[in-house]
Amino acid sequence: MMKRTQTPPWPDGSRLVISISMQFETGGQPAGAESPFSALPLPANVPDLPAESWFRYGAAEGVYRMLDLWDKYGIKVTSHMVGEAARAYPDVARAIADAGHEIAGHGIAWANQWNLSYEDELQFVKDGLDLVESITGQRSVGYNCNWLRRSVNTLKVLQDLNFLYHIDDVSRDEPFVTHVRGKRFAIVPYTLRNNDIVNFSGKNWTPEQFLSQLKGDFDQLYMEAGSRRRMMSFSMHDRIGGAASVVNVVERFIQYAMRHQGVVFMRKDQIARIAMDDAATPVDDSEAAYNS
Repeated sequence: MMKRTQTPPWPDGSRLVISISMQFETGGQPAGAESPFSALPLPANVPDLPAESWFRYGAAEGVYRMLDLWDKYGIKVTSHMVGEAARAYPDVARAIADAGHEIAGHGIAWANQWNLSYEDELQFVKDGLDLVESITGQRSVGYNCNWLRRSVNTLKVLQDLNFLYHIDDVSRDEPFVTHVRGKRFAIVPYTLRNNDIVNFSGKNWTPEQFLSQLKGDFDQLYMEAGSRRRMMSFSMHDRIGGAASVVNVVERFIQYAMRHQGVVFMRKDQIARIAMDDAATPVDDSEAAYNS
């Protein structure tokens, strides 16, 4: 039976840390990728031009609108960047990096890696890592798989490539540490409940419903944070979270959160380093069978 952790509050005195993911995937999507038109697929080899335009929205409008929002409030986020997206839109990739946001790995392409051999998975991750670094100047230390679906070898692959942490875990509301081949490796949990692609594309939520979800999550975690370490995560995708109505309600959420004492926004690499350096960080080796 798993024991409940009671990690002491954040060592820097923060009460609640908020971590924002901004996925940059536009230009890296495969043919037939999820879109508003997925339920009406065209015949094979026929380009879905409206779907392609929907993805382009992320590069033309969405990312820049979100960058304006983060800049307005002095927030730094973590951008999980598909290598082919950075190649297709290098100016967008550089704009994210130049604004001081973290560039995190998201593979060379928007594709599965759970079904790759160890060697092929290593190459898949490295190709994206190298390409994004060549465009943005940042060497990623954090990683996110396509739809979180990592293989049994992914953490060992990431360790071989000198990554610090990954996010493909939704088991906690605070960062924790696991062991990969006997060495510490950080996990900064991701979110499904505060995720635009899950809730707008998957459930047809309105922006007001998303705002209500964010506030409800925040209120509960802020209360718990009076006695233990708490982290709130939410996720924005370029062509979804960058829509005008979504950015509008996220700004209202940011204003709401900032009215509370001790709330800070952090990049995920900052959170991972705090977790790795703090002896009080929980250690969870639930996946030890795969990480030895």
